[in-house]
Amino acid sequence: MKNSLSSFDILALGFMTFAFFLGAGNIIFPPLAGAMAGEHLLPATLGFLVTAVGLPLITLIAVAKAGGGIVDMAKNLPSKVATFFALAVFIVIGPSFATPRAALVAFEISVNPFLDNGGAMSLAIFSIVFFLIVGYLSLSTGKLLDMVGKIITPLLIILLAILSISVFISPLSGLSEAAPAYLDSPFTKGFLEGYNTMDTLGALVFGMLIINVIKSKGIEDKKVQYKYLTMAGCIAAIGLTFVYVSLFYLGATSHGSAASLSNGGEIIAVYVQALFNTPGLILLALVVALACLTTAVGLVSAMSDFLTKLKPTWNRKLLVIVNCALCALVTNVGLNELISLSIPVLYVIYPIAIALVALTLLDSFISNKKLSYRFVMSIALFFGLLDGIKASGINMQSFEFLPLFDQGMAWALPTVAAIIIAIFIFKDNTDKINQPA
Repeated sequence: MKNSLSSFDILALGFMTFAFFLGAGNIIFPPLAGAMAGEHLLPATLGFLVTAVGLPLITLIAVAKAGGGIVDMAKNLPSKVATFFALAVFIVIGPSFATPRAALVAFEISVNPFLDNGGAMSLAIFSIVFFLIVGYLSLSTGKLLDMVGKIITPLLIILLAILSISVFISPLSGLSEAAPAYLDSPFTKGFLEGYNTMDTLGALVFGMLIINVIKSKGIEDKKVQYKYLTMAGCIAAIGLTFVYVSLFYLGATSHGSAASLSNGGEIIAVYVQALFNTPGLILLALVVALACLTTAVGLVSAMSDFLTKLKPTWNRKLLVIVNCALCALVTNVGLNELISLSIPVLYVIYPIAIALVALTLLDSFISNKKLSYRFVMSIALFFGLLDGIKASGINMQSFEFLPLFDQGMAWALPTVAAIIIAIFIFKDNTDKINQPA
């Protein structure tokens, strides 16, 4: 048993964490958001960084504090509820949305531009090959640090650095005018755009995966695991911030070449081609392929580890194979359809995840834990459902009196109020009940 990692291993752990987070949504959404934010680039970027960098980092710290994954964090809820919520998160970021989306973005940006007649058959073949590679890399958690953190991610970082520096040195144009959606509340709009990365949900599952990787290196002390997970999260947060700021600026200065485009992947492709011509497209293809591959490996590995922990009799290798097969199947739905289906779900599940993270971090200040967790999570779920129903396109005019409802954040103030009530009003009377009269 070891009590420490080498500096190289710590850096590799941070790189691996960065690579797990940097996936499909992290690449396609910032350029589009930047293009729409235009002259309101700064507040929109800051809002995006809160949900796409700040919350995932805080979530990793919460996972480390709880000493385990979602079920451990939700231990004060009824066990079946905690398990159901964990499964819901894994399904959303697993075979339903995030993992197939990674494959779709890799295909759309890294493969399709180089095909003469790319279509359904090309996507089907690509999805099979992509998830064969993902399955191979996911079968050994102990080797993830060496394969992803020490080999794949450094190459990814070099490619991203070349692209990002070029964007700042040679922008294609000045800042464009802001789109209507970013005129009144650019910070809030950017905050909500950060949902699309799914990184807070990813942090809930990556945290346990990273702890397992740390354990595989012989580190068994929980305090030491907490330290290394926090360090890895900070390294990843620095890298993600650099990438997001660059991609937002890319989008905001793209109107001269990509004014008519409405897809972040297309915007970045046009921008890169203008800067580097065909070699630029090859560079972009490598960046996107590596980013999407590492994220898919992390998600498949994390879900397989969770299911194995839930049912120790289940075979992890078989779970990886089944997961990859399902992801390959869903990949063929198509990128636009997958994104449109995921948005209402994210509006519902994100407030619950944020509430759980807040409760975990504030756990020592909460007296009546069972009542508090159930109360706060119920409030987050109820108002998150309202936001999700509205995001799905259903008329919700009767709820417009709620603060921030028009901005898709009706959950925020009630959830904060619920947490305050849980801390200052809900008291645990167990000790008084057990005392003799």
